[in-house]
Amino acid sequence: MNKLIIWTLDWVPPGPRGFVRDLRLRWACAEADIPYEVRTVAFDDRATNHLAQQPFGQVPFLQDGDVKLFESGAGLLHLARKSDRLMPRDPAGEAQAVQWTIAALNSIEMVTVPWWFLKISGEPNDKLDGWMTSRLDHMERVLSGQEWLAGGRFTVADLLMADVLRIPDVRAFGHRPATEAYVARITDRPAFKKAYAEQIAQFEAGDRTRLAEKPQ
Repeated sequence: MNKLIIWTLDWVPPGPRGFVRDLRLRWACAEADIPYEVRTVAFDDRATNHLAQQPFGQVPFLQDGDVKLFESGAGLLHLARKSDRLMPRDPAGEAQAVQWTIAALNSIEMVTVPWWFLKISGEPNDKLDGWMTSRLDHMERVLSGQEWLAGGRFTVADLLMADVLRIPDVRAFGHRPATEAYVARITDRPAFKKAYAEQIAQFEAGDRTRLAEKPQ
């Protein structure tokens, strides 16, 4: 049986470490006890060195036998279908999990990412603050009334939603106690800690490799 392969970058600068989206796939595999290995493409020519696998030059992408997928959301749904730890098997629970997985990407991350990019670029982001406030307030209302997003338990939807919401600038934007408690609870899971530590260790190993290869 072919082992599942998660592809990511061989190195990134310190800032994005712990947030590169291959972590989502590592985390899902850890939750479901799905064996996997990590392979890498070079950071330095990342824009063009893997376009056959990811047409936008991004990571992660995933290989599972004959199945090849790019986009972390697509990879998560593929993994979730392998394990009922990630996706309920009853039709209603499965539908809820898929619904909230898509909502994390299309209703929340679609807002948080451009807001964050404007913030770190030094450009005024007032025009997005209202949109950001609205979406996060809606999530606060939802999370004030329920512990999990789908099926009455942890699913892939919670994994992805928490990963979207755990960005430090997003967590610091306003006071939303239910959302903060949700993110803290889900990122305290052993599988998240394992995936996070593995990604950090990989990029730190990349530091040593680059240092060793640097001309003296």
